[in-house]
Amino acid sequence: MGTNRRKFLNSLLGIGSLGAISAIVYPIISYLIPPKIAEVKVSSLKAGSAAAFKNNTFKIVRFGRTPVILFRTVEGDFGALAATCTHLECIVQFRDDTQQIFCACHNGIYDLHGRNISGPPPRPLEEYVVDIIDDEIRITSQDVLS
Repeated sequence: MGTNRRKFLNSLLGIGSLGAISAIVYPIISYLIPPKIAEVKVSSLKAGSAAAFKNNTFKIVRFGRTPVILFRTVEGDFGALAATCTHLECIVQFRDDTQQIFCACHNGIYDLHGRNISGPPPRPLEEYVVDIIDDEIRITSQDVLS
């Protein structure tokens, strides 16, 4: 009779220990593996007033989760490119003195159409379409237009 009691208590302690370990391990695993978050697909973005955007300047805007560099040349033409360098994903800048896109991480240089001219970047930057509608700057992904 003593062995039945002992087996019962051992199995009860085993189940309780298993429950306690699960109560500790599950939150840790849940913390380390983030939940899947649906990404919003952005096809178009309003980036401000064209009249307020001065010639030979740039700004970085968010296109969904992607940073995009919006620039205006000396002549007043607008352009937009992906703002992450294709080499190590550093944020690029518009150089007003050379009219080029520059990555300061490793001296990567792109032209205003996103083609890599020099430095280590292996691929060109993704180009976006810029339209001016009623003095509003609208940036559209080329994926939408294809």
